[in-house]
Amino acid sequence: MAADKKPQPIPSVWTRRPRTAEQPGLSQDAIVREAIVMLDADGIEALSMRKLAARLNAGATSLYRHVATKDELMELAVDEVFGEMVVPPADSADWRTAATRAAASFRATALRHPWLSSVLGQAGLAYLGPNLMAFSNRLAALFIKAGFPDPTRAIDSLIAFVMGMSSAEAAWLTTVARSGETEAGLIARLMPDAQQAAESHENLTEAYARAATDALDPVGLRDSKFAYGLEVMLDGLALRLPAGPPPAE
Repeated sequence: MAADKKPQPIPSVWTRRPRTAEQPGLSQDAIVREAIVMLDADGIEALSMRKLAARLNAGATSLYRHVATKDELMELAVDEVFGEMVVPPADSADWRTAATRAAASFRATALRHPWLSSVLGQAGLAYLGPNLMAFSNRLAALFIKAGFPDPTRAIDSLIAFVMGMSSAEAAWLTTVARSGETEAGLIARLMPDAQQAAESHENLTEAYARAATDALDPVGLRDSKFAYGLEVMLDGLALRLPAGPPPAE
C-alpha cells in the first residue's frame, strides 16, 4: 500500500504567515500600490516582479521577501481594489436600491482598474482577502434582510452580471485608449464599416441605424445598457423571494 502523501500547502498569500520585512522603506502595501499603478497603465502582461522592483528602486529579491510570487501579488492587488467598493448597509435602503448602488460601485471600480474582471476568477484564493470578504459579507447581509432563501446565489448572480458587463466595457475602453482617439471619434470612424456589414443581416440594420445616433453620447449609452441589464437581472432575483416580486406601481 502506498504511503499517504502529505497534503501540499495551498499556494496563496492568504494561507501562509506574513513574510518578515528586511528592507527599510519597502513594505507590502507600497509594493501592491505600485503594482496597481502599473496594472492600470499597461495591463497584466506588462507587470513583472523585475519591472516592479525597478519602479520601487529595489531589487527583485527584496520584493520576494514581502510577496512570494506574482500570483500572490495579484491576489493582494485584487483585494486592495475591492476596498474601493461600496455596499450600503442592509437597513439603509430597500434591497434593490442597495444592490443597484453596490453594482454601480463594482462597475466603477472595474472600469478604473480594467484588468480586474479578467483576473478575478483566476486570482487564486483572492476571495479570502479581507476586503473581498467584507464586500461579500455586506452583500450577504443585504440579501438576507431582503428575505432571499439562498443569499449566496443572489450574490453570485449579481457579481457575475457586473463582471460580464464590466469586462466587455473595460476591454472596449482599453481599445479606445490604445487608439489615441476619443470614444465618440473612434465609434464614428468604425460605424460606416459596421453599418455596411449589417446591411446583409436584416435584423441588424435598424439596430445599427439607432447606434449611429447613440454614438453621439457613448458614455450615456454604456450607462443605459448597464442600467437596463441590471434592472432585468434584479427583476429575476425578485422572483426568488418567497413573497414573489414587488407589486407593479
